[in-house]
Amino acid sequence: MSARRLFAAAATAPFAGLGLAAPAAAHAAVQPLAATVTDFSIGRLGATTGGLLGLAAVAVAVLAMTRPAGRLGIAHGRLGATAAVVAGLIAIALGALVAATADGGLGTGNGLGGAYVALLLGLIGTLLGRRALSRSRRTG
Repeated sequence: MSARRLFAAAATAPFAGLGLAAPAAAHAAVQPLAATVTDFSIGRLGATTGGLLGLAAVAVAVLAMTRPAGRLGIAHGRLGATAAVVAGLIAIALGALVAATADGGLGTGNGLGGAYVALLLGLIGTLLGRRALSRSRRTG
């Protein structure tokens, strides 16, 4: 092979690589990317809100069960139990909504893991709130 052909082949190789890389780049542009750690999507926002609301429902229900009456505040008697049930039901609804509308699986950044946590905490808060409500009806 002569030096002239070697230089011509070396000069055209990058252009051939660009020509072959263009279809691969177009294919990669069509594929959706998973959310990064710092992205905060609507799914993550709904799952976080539902999880925090479910956690609040559990906390208020536990306080309503341990302090049935005699203290000022929302976490006693019927009011605390009712608040725990309502907050738990809202957390369940938010968790179910995010879980139903999430595009990918766990780890894709769509809030599916948080939705499962919101469902679980909402269920626990609702059940504990109902138990506190039945206790407050029996004693009062």
